[in-house]
Amino acid sequence: MMNAGFTELLLGLLAILLIVAAVIDVRTLTISNGLNATVALLAPVYWWSIGLPWWPDAAVHVAVAAGVFVILAMTFYMGMMGGGDVKLAAAIALWFQPITTLKFLVIMSLAGGLLTLIVLAIHKKRGKPPVEGEAEPARPEVPYGVAIAAGALWILAQRFLNQFA
Repeated sequence: MMNAGFTELLLGLLAILLIVAAVIDVRTLTISNGLNATVALLAPVYWWSIGLPWWPDAAVHVAVAAGVFVILAMTFYMGMMGGGDVKLAAAIALWFQPITTLKFLVIMSLAGGLLTLIVLAIHKKRGKPPVEGEAEPARPEVPYGVAIAAGALWILAQRFLNQFA
């Protein structure tokens, strides 16, 4: 690691950006392109701080992130995930090793399932009436940025907590 303090600062900044994304997603059901771009553009700075070789290691990170984007873009086209969510997950994948990205996706999916159940329960309890002119009640919308942030924060927390094991 080239500069441990700077690396920890970058990881702390990533954690803050993830929390901001989750809060904004809960409030607006959107994650801005600017926030996603910031997460993505800080990844090469992080690579530099840990001394990650540009070839082939950084290229592998980019390829894995592109794969995450393509796979999750399918969920966007099926109406299951927002575009900002897809971009945020791909941007986060730039920060993690490939195996860690897989762990992140699993944790994100589990958190997303739990979040969906919570949103459905709240929606059912509130019993929202149909929107005027529609026969059925409005579909509940899941702020999936919360699950994405939870998955990434879980991975980041492991990095810090493993120091004490």
